[in-house]
Amino acid sequence: TKAVCRGAGQSFILTDMPFMSYQVSVSQALENAAQLVQAGGCQAVKVEGGVEIVPQVQALVRAGIPVCGHIGLTPQSATALSGYKVQGRTAQAARKLIDDARALEQAGVFMLVLECIPAQVAEHITSQVAMPTIGIGAGAPCNGQVLVFHDVLGLFERFTPKFVKQYAALGKTARDALATYAQEVRSGIFPGPEHTFSMSDEEARRIYGGE
Repeated sequence: TKAVCRGAGQSFILTDMPFMSYQVSVSQALENAAQLVQAGGCQAVKVEGGVEIVPQVQALVRAGIPVCGHIGLTPQSATALSGYKVQGRTAQAARKLIDDARALEQAGVFMLVLECIPAQVAEHITSQVAMPTIGIGAGAPCNGQVLVFHDVLGLFERFTPKFVKQYAALGKTARDALATYAQEVRSGIFPGPEHTFSMSDEEARRIYGGE
């Protein structure tokens, strides 16, 4: 966080609180969030979870730390959700997400990330809460959208989620560039004269005692 803040200028920095840095207790959440804000320099923190983390969210908001919520597919606890799968596809699961969203709103979150949920559920939540919703795999009804930097630029190619649109193929570009570089080094093409510093012949002779 501190490194990002140093180079971010006037950008608003939202830090994702690490796994198990806030789930254990309210006091733990307060201590770690305060460290991120005071030492790290961020302006807000993001936490994953719903009704179960309301006490932590309330305490952070009371302490003056802006909190962003995150429901649906929560990567930190994806294993407990049976992996990286769409959440809220049944009426019961959708109602749980809606309840979580309302609980987080009442707890004081200023923004809510909706990840990997049906667009119908995202639309309902967005229409029911006052704070803006930010979608990642939640369809167009959200107030805003976010994607992972590496996915947007095509840097990670092993797996592309359905909700990702790649706007470049920099992974392939980088691999091709590095392969060409290695080949040119092995063949002696690089470095060439245009990439090489030199000294005058006279100075070169003096290295060996010449005049």
